[in-house]
Amino acid sequence: MLSQPTAGRLFPAPKYRLMLNASLTPAWHRQLEIFSVLSAFLILELWDSLRGQRFRRRSQRAQWLVERLLELGPTFIKIGQSLSTRADLIPADYIQALSQLQDRVPPFDSAIAMALIEQELGQSIEALFQSFAPIPLASASLGQVHRAILPTGEDVVVKVQRPGLEECLNLDFEVLHHCFRWGKRWLPGFKRLAKKYEFEAIYHEFFTLLFQEIDYIHEGKNAERFRQNFQDEPQVKIPNVYWQYTTHRVLTLEYLPGIKVDDREALLKAGISLDCVIETGICAYLKQLLIDGFFQSDPHPGNMAVNGQGELIFYDFGTMAEVKIVAKDQMIQTFFAILRKDANKILETLIYMGLIEPVQDMAPVKRIINFLLDNFRDKPVDIKAFEQVSDEVYAMFQQQPFRLPPQMTFILKSLATLDGLARALDPQYNLIAASQPFIQRVAGTTPAPSLLAMVLKQVQTFLAAKFQGSPRMPRLIQDLEEKIERGELQFRTRSPEGDRLLKRIHLALKSLIYACLTGFTLLSAAVLLPTMYHQLALVGFGLAGLFSLFLLRSLIQLAIQERLDRWGPS
Repeated sequence: MLSQPTAGRLFPAPKYRLMLNASLTPAWHRQLEIFSVLSAFLILELWDSLRGQRFRRRSQRAQWLVERLLELGPTFIKIGQSLSTRADLIPADYIQALSQLQDRVPPFDSAIAMALIEQELGQSIEALFQSFAPIPLASASLGQVHRAILPTGEDVVVKVQRPGLEECLNLDFEVLHHCFRWGKRWLPGFKRLAKKYEFEAIYHEFFTLLFQEIDYIHEGKNAERFRQNFQDEPQVKIPNVYWQYTTHRVLTLEYLPGIKVDDREALLKAGISLDCVIETGICAYLKQLLIDGFFQSDPHPGNMAVNGQGELIFYDFGTMAEVKIVAKDQMIQTFFAILRKDANKILETLIYMGLIEPVQDMAPVKRIINFLLDNFRDKPVDIKAFEQVSDEVYAMFQQQPFRLPPQMTFILKSLATLDGLARALDPQYNLIAASQPFIQRVAGTTPAPSLLAMVLKQVQTFLAAKFQGSPRMPRLIQDLEEKIERGELQFRTRSPEGDRLLKRIHLALKSLIYACLTGFTLLSAAVLLPTMYHQLALVGFGLAGLFSLFLLRSLIQLAIQERLDRWGPS
């Protein structure tokens, strides 16, 4: 998560640095800070909902949340960065605001950074480097990068960890774990959600990777392993590690400058083919996931660049993750099943991998898989097209057949981020076309007695199905018969009368809720008025007046709706 400080700061650095000192405060004080932000956010969301301005003010609330996350410090900046890639979970306004956390985190004082380098490496800056740039080249949530030249003349970048970072993360880990246990104990709804979505496992996985990321020795080993995996790929560059200038809190890497991978205009101006960049990125990730089993789990624009020769450069190896052999085998089968449009095989492998929890009726899941294969396999994603399966998606999540294991959360996050980068370069890009070089390379590889043999077998099956397929019309008839047998053929009807009735019921329930709130606050204020808490009674009367206005508006809407229904067609 590297950003250019010269590009402008979203918020002043001093406020951010103060939160690192919060690691020295007691746990209860930190817990109060976190709880205050969460409570304020929920109250603002509730207030906007009651006023009917939730969608209108969403962008403003998202920006407010970004400010609070920056104030809370590194842990919550990392959480915000993770959420910024989950467009499937949170609204677009929040995605846009949280994306600012990816590359606009302010740097800390360079004097502190140089003092830490001298402390870690045991020599002065002048003795360590021929030259050292005091202004950071880039800034991240966990550290910042300075450019330097070694005494031997090599251009390098020196990554320095933020002061007090480990203490801050330890404190936040303790506080969040306490809040999590409190929620499970006292909030039945939270306990059900936590069990259903395995929040605790995801939480532990997140902090495990976070603590690995702040160990720069670990990151250096990841970089060397990653470099070795791509030593035969001339289009992919990974910086070399200088171990004599590396400790747990300082990492020195080879300086490999480039254009940010999502800077479309700069790439075109440099004469670099966008299609080649997309192909290189897609094929590199397919290799990481399907062949190496060792992948970069945070491929945002700050961690990838393109040099003048069109070669892809990877940075930041603190958040690498591994795919287990069994899961990797199933990924290969699923990938080629997508190419063959084999919905049954996809469902089978997803269940085997633990991504889908089987239920008695899997027809809704099969319908969604078939819909995605038919509509999105060979063309760009059209968000409006998802409206066609909104009922199926809702029913699917009601039954909850989909279940994301913690380790798969990071794989999907990486793929979703990579897809977003590719669409930033070319909104019409095609995943299958971009992956063709990888498929052709694997098809021409001499099979090994393990994983590559499986890949080659899948390629042969795919090519056989491609060139020996049945004619179009008999295949369509066969597909129709299979859908009828599986009960996947549906007919939809719409009842205007039922829609109008449901709308009236909704307005009536809304009026009832406001009536209850008005009565409750009015009664509470009347009880408090003669007591020593008479000032709170004024607040109660004010809320009662506010709720009565909402009640009046709901009653008027209900009356208008009933009159329209009476006058409308029967």
